[in-house]
Amino acid sequence: MPEFPKIDFKYLKEAFNEPLNFLGLLTFGVVGAYTLASAQDVIPLAAGLAAETVYLVTVPASSIYRRLVDRREKQRLLKLRDQQRESAIKSFDPREREAVEYLRWMKNQIYSNYKKFTNTKQIPANIQSLDQRWEDFVDLLDVYRRRKHHLRSINRQAVQNQLVQAERSVEFSKDDRERRIQQSNVEILRRRVAAFQDIERSVKLVEGQLQSIENFFGLVNDQVVTLPTPERVSSLDFEQLSDSIAMTKQMLEETSDTFAALDSHNRDVGKFELLLSNSSK
Repeated sequence: MPEFPKIDFKYLKEAFNEPLNFLGLLTFGVVGAYTLASAQDVIPLAAGLAAETVYLVTVPASSIYRRLVDRREKQRLLKLRDQQRESAIKSFDPREREAVEYLRWMKNQIYSNYKKFTNTKQIPANIQSLDQRWEDFVDLLDVYRRRKHHLRSINRQAVQNQLVQAERSVEFSKDDRERRIQQSNVEILRRRVAAFQDIERSVKLVEGQLQSIENFFGLVNDQVVTLPTPERVSSLDFEQLSDSIAMTKQMLEETSDTFAALDSHNRDVGKFELLLSNSSK
């Protein structure tokens, strides 16, 4: 028995929704309906159904078509990410937007100056990687501002005060049961204080990384403007910056659970007094 190619419903759906397929279905449908009504001939309609079946069996299983679909999906996701990034920029405060737009302007100036001073139309891949570094800057700035605002929104002193009170309660517990309950509360509050410290460290680290990206753009721009040789610009350590950003992003992923848990913990247990109201900021 011959084996039919394996069909992935993702590609089957894409193949069915292709405009060319709809055009073929419409054509066979009109011709089939006309011949069926005028000559009672079902052959065109049957041929259309057979052709559609062959199309849906073979095309979605084709490696060429799958690569086309994957490439289109990747482009769609990149476009969506760009739209989300631009939308995020609009939500930044004026000073943050100014930093983003200045870095975008500097990136474009570097590209323009490189072409002008080297009399070439092709920008080396390492310099063109500034596109990605600018995107990294925006993404990191978005994380930085959200974490910083989050820390400002929580009344850390209230947590510290609760910890002091809980530690005193442990000292003056009347029995083992009360001591265990109070000790458990102490441990939770200590973890919360430690979580504050972790997020504060992450904020400082991201702040340093943002400054590093800005300074690197300035360094590249200086080298391009003076431009002793194209090789001098290419010798700049683009990989070091890339690795540094990758490590920063990894750190942010590792602390993301802590970041999300701080505020949700207060809301879950109803400790709204630990949250500063917007009017108090």
